[in-house]
Amino acid sequence: MKKMMIMSPGLPKIFRLFFYIFIFYPNLCLSEPIKNKTAILNLLDKTANKVSKRFIDINTSENWGSLNIYIYACYSNPPDEIPENYVLLDVIDQINEKKESIYKGWMISSSPNVTPLEHPVYDLWLDDCE
Repeated sequence: MKKMMIMSPGLPKIFRLFFYIFIFYPNLCLSEPIKNKTAILNLLDKTANKVSKRFIDINTSENWGSLNIYIYACYSNPPDEIPENYVLLDVIDQINEKKESIYKGWMISSSPNVTPLEHPVYDLWLDDCE
């Protein structure tokens, strides 16, 4: 009498192991972003139709027109991933001795329209991180 072998359905054990690793520990697959020291920002003055570029170090602020821009952090993706830069900043508008925060949050270099600075005179976007 012959014994029949019953094969278990599904993936071989090694594939199941990789599957569980990727499901339960997804950050093992991701690279850490590169922490940079300088953010490169572009500012469009809509009244003068002029674009200016500034290099602002992290943990510093700079006055630019009526805006005061403070940079908290600037990160880039590693070279083996899709190029992307993002900056955490606070923009304060100083009009008539009144200070008002008009933007606080992350700004992404590849999609400036996703996280725009809405101001009647200025457009601000991230160009790069160094």
